Amino acid sequence: METSKPEGKSFDIPKGLIWDAYQVVRKNNGAPGVDGVTIEEFEKDLKNNLYRVWNRLSSGTYFPPAVKAVWIPKPHGGGQRMLGIPTIADRVAQTAAAMALGVRVEKVFHQDSYGYRRGRSPLDAVEVCRRRCWERDWVLELDIQNFFGSCGHELIVKAVRAHCDADCRWIVLYVRRWLTAPIQYPDGTRSAPEAGTPQGAAISPVLANLFMTYAFDAWMDREFPAVRFERYCDDIVVHCSTERQARAVWAAVGERMVEVGLRLHPDKTRLVYCKDSNRRGQFDAVSFTFLGFTWQPRSAKNRRTGQRYTSFAPAMSKDALRAKGVQIRSWRIHRRTATDLVDLAQGINPRVRGWMNYYGTYEPWEMRPLLMRINAYLMRWARKKYKRLKSYTRAFRWWQRVTERDPKLFAHWAWTTQFLRVG
Repeated sequence: METSKPEGKSFDIPKGLIWDAYQVVRKNNGAPGVDGVTIEEFEKDLKNNLYRVWNRLSSGTYFPPAVKAVWIPKPHGGGQRMLGIPTIADRVAQTAAAMALGVRVEKVFHQDSYGYRRGRSPLDAVEVCRRRCWERDWVLELDIQNFFGSCGHELIVKAVRAHCDADCRWIVLYVRRWLTAPIQYPDGTRSAPEAGTPQGAAISPVLANLFMTYAFDAWMDREFPAVRFERYCDDIVVHCSTERQARAVWAAVGERMVEVGLRLHPDKTRLVYCKDSNRRGQFDAVSFTFLGFTWQPRSAKNRRTGQRYTSFAPAMSKDALRAKGVQIRSWRIHRRTATDLVDLAQGINPRVRGWMNYYGTYEPWEMRPLLMRINAYLMRWARKKYKRLKSYTRAFRWWQRVTERDPKLFAHWAWTTQFLRVG
């Protein structure tokens, strides 16, 4: 890794940084950008492609190509959102800048900011939220309308500049260029964004976090130092002791968002009462969803006394269950009769195990119907593949033998060992 600025270059950017950024891009894979170049094609001339990125970044002559706009459905049937897909080369450049900037700004990020930070995970935020819901009676669920398309460029650049000294002023230059890079839509038309940072761009997470650090986190510490919150990028949950306090915070946050060019979603921002056995008041909203979990009053059992009580606790949300069900159906397991059980297991286990590790952290039995659907598809697969198993009775006996012989073949068999027939 070079430590001195190369002769004739405007900026001292280590070649090792570009190589490390490429390794991250390669691991994440991802779709090609507007030039249609895939990772595999990029790697055919890897040395020259990486050198070209480094050379242009170092000399100040790097100008980002257009970002490919891809529309994907929002979860929960909420319309569509746009993802910005940079080219592979631009992804390497953005990742290099994000890595260099991230080192400098990590120390200023708030302790209750969890999104896209090394050593922090969504489950960390979920656990903190769970504990605080027991301590505080009210939750303010904040939803920022079109955050990635609305945050102001000048405020972003100002925040970046505050953390970049003379040695990394190249980051400020290129952040400004990335923010104003044209967006190319599916019909071939292009537009220059006046605000926002494309969701899907490698530089966007650190820029979004830095923006919200000043727009929300630091502001909350100044204005409401006794109020606790968890923020995962633009998803925010605020805990308040009283309804009056919660409404005051709601009004103040709304005004603050307008000051920084944002807006709270009028329909999705809500006040929620954390109802349980000890909090028996009446309120319209007694549930909220955060990071794929829904908090609501749930029946629980005291491990020491065995008594039942009501707890305000998280579990996998219905929307997440529905989305994973659609994904399971898309695998078309019952039609893959050309393969065997071992191959099927190797294909689906990593994804299912990831769901279990994440959503199964709290109230894992809520996942049972979802996992049983996989069993149903596996049974249908067996009856299609083997003529002797056309009879349901024979198929069920076969199923029992397989699960007894190799109970760890499929990851979800650890939680479900019987077959649930679905129509």
